[in-house]
Amino acid sequence: MAQNVTRKNSPSIRVHCLPQEKLNIETLAKNCNLSAAALLRNLAAGYQPKSILDANVAIELIKISGDLGRLGGLLKMFLTDDERLNLAGKDQTKMFIHGLLQDIKATQTLLFETAKKV
Repeated sequence: MAQNVTRKNSPSIRVHCLPQEKLNIETLAKNCNLSAAALLRNLAAGYQPKSILDANVAIELIKISGDLGRLGGLLKMFLTDDERLNLAGKDQTKMFIHGLLQDIKATQTLLFETAKKV
């Protein structure tokens, strides 16, 4: 009866490394949601590890982009509601639009800064 070949019953390779190197390997493995052994196997096989940090940044970018869409929608809603524009008055309308444009600019800056992390 032939035994199935698995990693557990195959010979292992020991790697000696300095404490800082071990910490770096373990940190990279954790960031990629892998064990240290799986990370080293993947690297030895020529695969580039995919960090979950990149996925987290992408999720953050999507959220910020959604915020920009909501701000733009609010501006459009305000500008297309003639009754609201007439009730608010010219000065109050200017202040509201100016504040909303500042929020949009701040959100765009946040989006740019977050995108630079990738």
